[in-house]
Amino acid sequence: MKVLIVDQFGMGVDMAVRMQDQGHKVKLFIPADDKLKSVGKGFVEVIRDFQPWVRWADLIVNTDNNKYVQALEWARASGVPVIGANREAADWELTRGRGMEVMRRAGIKIPACQTFNDYDKAAAHVIKTAKRYVSKPDGDADKALSYCSKSPADMVYMLERWKKLGGKRPSIILQEFIPGVEMAVGGWFGPGGFNEGWCENFEFKKLMNDEKGVATGEQGTVLRYVQNSKLARMVLQPVEAQLAEVGYCGYVDVNCIIDERGTPWPLEFTMRFGWPTFNIQLALHDGDIAEWLLGLAEGKDTRPCRTNETAIGVVLTIPDYPYSHATKKEVVGVPVYGVDGRIRPHLHPALMMMGDAPNDVDGEVVRMPTPQTAGDYVLIMTATGETVTACRKTVYSRLEKLSLPNSPMYRTDIGRRLSSQLPLIQALGFARGMKY
Repeated sequence: MKVLIVDQFGMGVDMAVRMQDQGHKVKLFIPADDKLKSVGKGFVEVIRDFQPWVRWADLIVNTDNNKYVQALEWARASGVPVIGANREAADWELTRGRGMEVMRRAGIKIPACQTFNDYDKAAAHVIKTAKRYVSKPDGDADKALSYCSKSPADMVYMLERWKKLGGKRPSIILQEFIPGVEMAVGGWFGPGGFNEGWCENFEFKKLMNDEKGVATGEQGTVLRYVQNSKLARMVLQPVEAQLAEVGYCGYVDVNCIIDERGTPWPLEFTMRFGWPTFNIQLALHDGDIAEWLLGLAEGKDTRPCRTNETAIGVVLTIPDYPYSHATKKEVVGVPVYGVDGRIRPHLHPALMMMGDAPNDVDGEVVRMPTPQTAGDYVLIMTATGETVTACRKTVYSRLEKLSLPNSPMYRTDIGRRLSSQLPLIQALGFARGMKY
């Protein structure tokens, strides 16, 4: 099969390499961006213009739901199978108010929230209600406007700070803070509806252990596929008709807070591949990746995932992550030592390339092809097992076998908080059967 991967941020290397190893012809489009110029080099054929290759492809995979969504509409119209969001589906995630409306139409309870286009009015609202809030950017607003306050005063301070720092008019959603356990569920949706197997997942979003430091998106995740999911029945299956209505084909995920009464409060949609969620999902997927995704686009369910088995993924980065784009510190060309035949199937390259580097071979230093960094977000290591504890033990033993000259960083507590959280939500009927 001929597969074209349209990859805005350079996160599709793992997918491309695995498809290539399975015998497919793969072209990986990564834009001509100076920060991404080395990503994928030596692993797979990287192209800088995907338009000439649209008609060449038997399958197109769009790894994100932003920049190239509109450009791929004509590919869909011409009959080429495309995995990824169209503009209307992408708005469910990018325009949070739209996503909340989708949930409301489906009869799903949503947290009380209000959109503001003025910092002063938002602050006045917080002062008047005296409640704790979570702020989220709406539409194309600055992602830095994401913040979970510790108190009303804390939220007012941040609003005043953002106003002082300037920038364009904000579009902020203030959502009432709900205490509870964070859990998400996702599924693969196509013309035939949802594939069998719900992906229940728990993200660890902060840079440092115990949820300290800056929010980076995701530093690691614990997940599993199940045939029956209470959370999916409550927040994902109700939107199935709307997914079909907008013609969505790909992965859809809803992140929630489950309160002490067992009510899941949806926070947001993910209408795209999750990173590193998809890398971790591949640890549970058997068979041919491209054939499975093509089947999804054609309305078939090839059921490639192993159910009721736990998987864990841990992100490895190098300094000055997550700020290297700002500091301009060189993050390209650092060799990743220790990648042997036992480690390779569980190592999922992100911003990586192949290049010559000095290696120790039989007591001599020899230059030879070596996996190297092509950015600061280097790789995801995965492991699977019957329990979270077994997965943790295996994944960290694999990470310890790697060696990078540039101070590799990763959290050492991915999955640990589930020891206390799983009993709480399992008593409410969620994540049943998952063992810590």
